[in-house]
Amino acid sequence: MTTVDQAIAAHRSGKLAEAEVLYKKVLQAEPRHFDALHMLGIVYAQLGRFEEAESLLRSAVTVDPDFPPCLHNYGNVLSKLNRFRDAIDQYDRALKIAPNFAPAWSDRGNALLELDLIDDALASYDKAIALNPNFASAYYNRGRVLAKIDRTAEALASYDRAVACNPTDANAHRDRGLVLTMLKRYPEALASCERAAALDPKSASAWNALGWVHLRTGNHEKALEAYDKTFSIQPDFENVQGFRLHEKMHLCDWQNLEADIKRLLDAVKSSQLLTEPFPLLPIVSCPSVQCRYAAHFSKKNYSRSLTTLKNGGVYSHDRIRIAYLSADLRAHPVAYLMAGVFENHNHSRFSTTAISWGEQNDDAMRHRIRCSVDDFVDVEHKLDVDVANILREMEIDIAVDLMGHTTANRSAIFGYRPAPIQAAYLGYPGTTGADWIDYTFADDYVIPRSLQTHYSEKVVYLPDCFQSNDSKRLFPDLRIDRATAGLPEGALVFCCFNNSFKITPAIFDVWMRLLREVENSVLWILAGNEKVERNLRREAVARSVAPERLVFAPRRPYIDYLAQYRLADVFLDTLPFNAGTTASDALWLGVPLVTCSGKTFSSRMAGSLLRAAGLPELITHSLEEYEALALRLAREPDLLASYKAKLAANRNTCPLFDTVRFTRNLETAYIRMWKRHQRGEPPETFAVEGADG
Repeated sequence: MTTVDQAIAAHRSGKLAEAEVLYKKVLQAEPRHFDALHMLGIVYAQLGRFEEAESLLRSAVTVDPDFPPCLHNYGNVLSKLNRFRDAIDQYDRALKIAPNFAPAWSDRGNALLELDLIDDALASYDKAIALNPNFASAYYNRGRVLAKIDRTAEALASYDRAVACNPTDANAHRDRGLVLTMLKRYPEALASCERAAALDPKSASAWNALGWVHLRTGNHEKALEAYDKTFSIQPDFENVQGFRLHEKMHLCDWQNLEADIKRLLDAVKSSQLLTEPFPLLPIVSCPSVQCRYAAHFSKKNYSRSLTTLKNGGVYSHDRIRIAYLSADLRAHPVAYLMAGVFENHNHSRFSTTAISWGEQNDDAMRHRIRCSVDDFVDVEHKLDVDVANILREMEIDIAVDLMGHTTANRSAIFGYRPAPIQAAYLGYPGTTGADWIDYTFADDYVIPRSLQTHYSEKVVYLPDCFQSNDSKRLFPDLRIDRATAGLPEGALVFCCFNNSFKITPAIFDVWMRLLREVENSVLWILAGNEKVERNLRREAVARSVAPERLVFAPRRPYIDYLAQYRLADVFLDTLPFNAGTTASDALWLGVPLVTCSGKTFSSRMAGSLLRAAGLPELITHSLEEYEALALRLAREPDLLASYKAKLAANRNTCPLFDTVRFTRNLETAYIRMWKRHQRGEPPETFAVEGADG
């Protein structure tokens, strides 16, 4: 047996180190030995040593430029090195010699996909499948393309074929589950992802996908279990640390929380992409950290779209054309806050368009928004680039992203620069970090002038409050009594209806001290699930508070949710992620709110609302002040009653709930932004003079 034969035998047996030695021995004697060059290149590719593999395969194709498998392997190594156009050249050389070489057609499609040449990629996969109707990986890759362009039904059909051809392909089951999730077929999605994890229990991506499906179904406990598995297999799996930590905080699971937070923040400071920006809001109190990371995240995830469309021009319209983009134009907090703005726009001066995707609930709020804008465009099944082109064709002057880094966002649309002026507002309480977003809206409390350098956008300072509100918001009759709500008669009711992930151990410590100090008091919290209740009751006991003094409010229809505020005495805010919509809900219903302000946007929201409601004295700047003020309100019923009376008196006169006034101020901002662009001037930070409603 020759040395080459021995090397090949070792290679086939998986003895890569032995094969490497033998191939090198052959090449020492004969440097241009084709088989040794080719096969050693494959060994290095299998070992992940792609630079060395590229050098060897480049030499091999020089020795024999007409051997399709070598050209194919060389193309694969070039793809691993992200040299996709060079890879396509090698695939094309192989296919010119062997046009029926199905694997080369399939891998050519992969390279084309990386270059976003979608139609060409699909054509390559279709050719591979035509040559081999049982080519599982070609069906799988075709499914990836179709999922990428939101042709989900066709993607599912391709994944079904991939699974039928190779039932043990964990990746096909995993991606099939993700597509089923997009189609909201959750039981099937869970089954498919569970099958992927069972087939390959050491696959971080399979467990991560399972976590995502559980997350979409609202099962935070199961999602955490799946993310725990992902983390144990591959701690640096993309975004898993952020998702895992956020699920722990959703469940108020504080075991090893400090270590988890430190690990994630260390990764963030070193620019590792181990989280999306949103999970940082409840744990980061430094605006510069949020800004740097958001910029890094946006550049990494959305910058590819920047090269596709040229910057928008200068349009000349009778009315300024505004487009609001969101997945939340339905019964959702963003819609509750924005509906009045849509209705009160000056339609003689502005043309308004709502660009909607996400859940297609035909609820009363969605109907209200449809009736209040000039155009309502559903883009649920359209590609980001197609949505960008729609905005371009409509000649939108100002595109407003109402989502930022929140769930179901489509920030990539803005990366295409579909409008000459682009702004972020309301949905995400922080900077986008995206240099293609020109403006963000704030007030001088929520973004102090001294901190505006920590925002990538130019700041438009509105005169009263950053938050829009709806003067048509319901003021419901009391529909439940204390007994029905589980509240003891005569008790002082502290409440916090913020999402559970905003509750931190530090703020909970304060709450429990208040319960210990204020006899016959309870804490009324929005229920998440049984795990949240168990965890918080356990934490209460650990702080010497009887668990029954925590009362959990079930999730109710919006009108009933609002009504329950009328049973509360004091709203206790969270830090560093304040109440937003829940704060304005409480103030609208006359419940005084005690907040503690930090330095980030998310930690200053409630303070901004209190100023606009005429109660700046309820803003504190340390947890010690916060605790002392809450204790004083609990112990001085006349003082508490005076704040309630002031809120009731201010409801119809204060700037916070003056929707017309807010809308006029916003329109003034739009006009100034538009005029600057018309003059060819770049965006600038500026303040809006106050308008009367």
